[in-house]
Amino acid sequence: MRIGIGGFSCECSTFSPLATGMDDFTLLAGDALLQQFGFPAEFPDVQFIPLLRARALPGGRIERRFYDDFLHDLLGEVDRQGPLDGLLLPMHGAASVFGLEDAEAHFFTAVRQAAGPECLISASYDLHGNLSAGVVDNLDILTAYRTAPHEDWYETVTRACDLLVTCLRRREVPVAVHIPVPILLPGEQTGTGWEPAAGLYGMLPRVIEEFGLLDASILVGYVWADEPRSSASVVALGTDALRVGQAAEALAQRFWDLRRDFRFGVHAGSFDVCVEWALAAAEHPVLISDSGDNPTAGGAGDVAHALGRLLELGVENALCAGITDSAAVAACEKAGCGAEIPLELGGKLDPLNGTPLRVTSRVVSLHSTVHQASGRPNRVAVLQCRGVVVILTERRTPFHHAKQFAELGLAPESFKIVVLKIGYLVPELQRMAALSLLALTPGAVNQDITGLSYRRLGRPMFPFDPDMEWRP
Repeated sequence: MRIGIGGFSCECSTFSPLATGMDDFTLLAGDALLQQFGFPAEFPDVQFIPLLRARALPGGRIERRFYDDFLHDLLGEVDRQGPLDGLLLPMHGAASVFGLEDAEAHFFTAVRQAAGPECLISASYDLHGNLSAGVVDNLDILTAYRTAPHEDWYETVTRACDLLVTCLRRREVPVAVHIPVPILLPGEQTGTGWEPAAGLYGMLPRVIEEFGLLDASILVGYVWADEPRSSASVVALGTDALRVGQAAEALAQRFWDLRRDFRFGVHAGSFDVCVEWALAAAEHPVLISDSGDNPTAGGAGDVAHALGRLLELGVENALCAGITDSAAVAACEKAGCGAEIPLELGGKLDPLNGTPLRVTSRVVSLHSTVHQASGRPNRVAVLQCRGVVVILTERRTPFHHAKQFAELGLAPESFKIVVLKIGYLVPELQRMAALSLLALTPGAVNQDITGLSYRRLGRPMFPFDPDMEWRP
C-alpha cells in the first residue's frame, strides 16, 4: 500500500494588503516532511512516500507565480512516485491565490488529474476552511479539526490517514455529503471552549455512532475571505447514502438553529474599555487581545493602534507584543542598546488600518531569533516607551508561548497588562492570564464583520442577512 504525503496550507484574508509569497512559506520534502508526523509507525503495512508540502503563517493573498511553481513541482512528484494507492494531504482550506476563484478547488482538480481516478485522496482541514463543491468532488475523504483553539491538529491528520488506510483495505470509496450552511462568523465567537460551539462539536461522536458513519465534520468557515465559497459547512462520510445524508442534515440544522447564540468567549469592547477593565482588575497579568491585527488570522501585525492608546492613556507596567516593523528594528540596531531614539512605528504594511506612530523610545535589548512559521532569521528589538515595553519584530510574529518571551529576557507575569496580537487565547496563554479580554481593534481581520466591504460573498448569509430563512 503506497500513500503519498503532501499539501498546501495558508489562511488568507482578502482584506489584507499583504501578498504572501515564497519567503513566507516553509517547504518540506523527503525525510523532513515525514518527520512532521509520527503516525507512519502505526501502519507497518503502508509505505509512506513524502512528496512536497508548503505551509505559511496566515496573511494576504498568495502570489500566483509561487503557487503555480509549487503546484507544478508537487504534480511532478505525484507523477514521478506513481502510481499511488492513496494521497494524504494536510491542508488548511482558506487559501486565496491572485487570479483564482477557488484556490483549493483548483489545487484538488489538478492533483486528482495527476493521481488518477483510482487513487483515494484524503485531506485534513482546519475548521476555519471554506469548502466548495469543486473541493468535495475531487476528494474521497475529508475530516476537519474539532477544537478551536486548535489542540487536535495532529489527531486530525492521523484520523485522515486512518480513514484513508481503512478505505483502501476495504477497497471502498465512501459516500460524502457536503452541506454549505449560510453562516459566517469570526473564530472568536465560535471557539469550542464555550457554548454553543462546545455542544455543537460535542454532537459529532454521537452522530457518527448513531448513523453508522465513518466520520463527520463541522466547519465554521473563514470569515475574512470575500469569496463566493465562504461559509460554514457540514461534511459526513459513510457507506449508506441515505444515513449519511440524514446525519449531515441533522448537523446542519442544529448549526443553523444555534446561529444567534454565538458570542465572544470573554468580555469584549473597545481597546480603551478593555484597558479600563484591566486597570480595575485585582490580579495580573491581564491579557488583552488586539484582535483586529491578529497575524494568526491574516493581520499585518503592524497596526500601532493599541500602543498609541496605551501611551495616550498613560498606562504603566504594560507589555505590547508586538509590532512588525523591519525598518524600526534596523534603526534600533544601528543606534544600539541603551540609545534613546525617535521612531515611526507601524503603519507600513497595513496603511489602510493604521498610520505610523511617532514615539521616542529607549532600546532595551536586541536579539536574533528564528521565525517559527518560516524557519528564517527574525531580528527583534525590545523598547521602553514611557510605561510600556514594546517588542518589535522584523517578521510578522505571533507571541503564543512563554519561551518566546523568555528568550527576549521578558516575564509576562510581571506586567499588569499584556497586549497580544491574537484573537482567542491559545491554552498556554489562557493558563498565564489572570483575566483575558478581547479588544475590538482595527485591522485586516476586524471583528466588525458586517461593517467590512464584502462584494463577492454568497447571499443571503447570516449575520449579514439576519432575517433570512433556510433549511438544509
